[in-house]
Amino acid sequence: MGQARSTFSEAAPVLKRAALWLAFLAPFFYLTYGGANWLASQRAHVPNIAFAWESAIPFLGWTIIPYWSINLFYALCLFINTTPRDVDMLARRYLTIQLVAVACFIAFPLEAIFVRPETSGLPGFMFAVLGGFDKPFNQAPSLHIALLVVIWDHLRGRLPLRARLVWHFWCFVIGASVLTTWQHHLMDIPTGILLGLFAAWLFPRDAGSPLANFAVSGDPKSRRLGIYYLCGAVAFLGLAALCTPLSAAALLLLWPAIALAIVAVGYFGAGPQIFLKRADGRAAFTSRWLLAPYRLGAQINIWLWTRRMPASVVIADGVHLGRFPRRHEANRFATVIDITGELQRPSGISTGWCSFPTLDLTGLDKIQTGAAANLIEAARREGPVLVCCALGFQRSACVIVRWLLISQRCEDPAEALRLIERAGRRVHLPAETIHAVAEGLQ
Repeated sequence: MGQARSTFSEAAPVLKRAALWLAFLAPFFYLTYGGANWLASQRAHVPNIAFAWESAIPFLGWTIIPYWSINLFYALCLFINTTPRDVDMLARRYLTIQLVAVACFIAFPLEAIFVRPETSGLPGFMFAVLGGFDKPFNQAPSLHIALLVVIWDHLRGRLPLRARLVWHFWCFVIGASVLTTWQHHLMDIPTGILLGLFAAWLFPRDAGSPLANFAVSGDPKSRRLGIYYLCGAVAFLGLAALCTPLSAAALLLLWPAIALAIVAVGYFGAGPQIFLKRADGRAAFTSRWLLAPYRLGAQINIWLWTRRMPASVVIADGVHLGRFPRRHEANRFATVIDITGELQRPSGISTGWCSFPTLDLTGLDKIQTGAAANLIEAARREGPVLVCCALGFQRSACVIVRWLLISQRCEDPAEALRLIERAGRRVHLPAETIHAVAEGLQ
């Protein structure tokens, strides 16, 4: 009895917080969703975006059951948490999705053009209830799909393996049901996925929000780079706007636009936290997918700059300097010290991996640089060490210079740079960066 009372007292704060959030979110959902529908209905013309072949998608009345099941999981997931913080994280994801989706529904309403056939029995009743408040104007991004991404992510890590497989399958059925119930057109799905990923990225499960410590950068170079990435995002949006509405190219261009906008925010002041990269070199799945276009560009850039160069060079005493390694290259080292924020460690490697996430082309944090340099000296006793960034020209070179100085292998930065160049690695370190690396060592 005492144990049951203790368990209930521990769960009570979670249940209370979940009930309060649900009491707010449920009416907020119906008010904002209904309001957006009403505003769209006042317009003389509401466009639609649909491929001609979508008329071949079969109408399966019974799939209204999995379609409706998301409402159950929406509420249930708020109560399946271990701490009030977890409840807040999920509720903020829900709220973010609702706010962004409704803003899109008001600014760019779209209309579903399918006319569903008459349906009887339980599916008919469920369609009738749905039709009481769900008008055909709230299409892209699909609110259903965005919420599904968040709900799927919330439960997948809390279930045993077999139940997880069933969960993955049921979420697939829910996702497909938005088409087989003729509630959405195909273009609504990827936009909903992007919105769900964004909400999950903004409020990650095991870390604070990547924007929580945003402070406008005092580094002019960082702000300039932020402007460049923001211009890139605007350019992709402009190209998407020029595409015909039914073109999948418009959607493909929206993805890199979002990725570049997030990277711009990183340079403006959010920092490398935008990549949600952990100390072991792995990144949250939301970051991996949401920022995939930027990472693809980074990989292409690595190939263009380093394709005719060795992957790494020996600097001294088993310490190597190089570009970001592939799997077979990483496995040649006992330890990899990774200075990138944008790249994720290769899968299936057996080497030790220590990550110090930073933004490309920016000055390194002195504390972080010192910690990475000190780790080199400790790690090299265990075997060969690779210090890498994207290209091996700047960020990792700074750490190597710092290590050469603190270990007294070189007397000054100029000697350290000569040693690196004799090893066969060209580096690009501005004078102010070299001064910052050497600061406090004289």
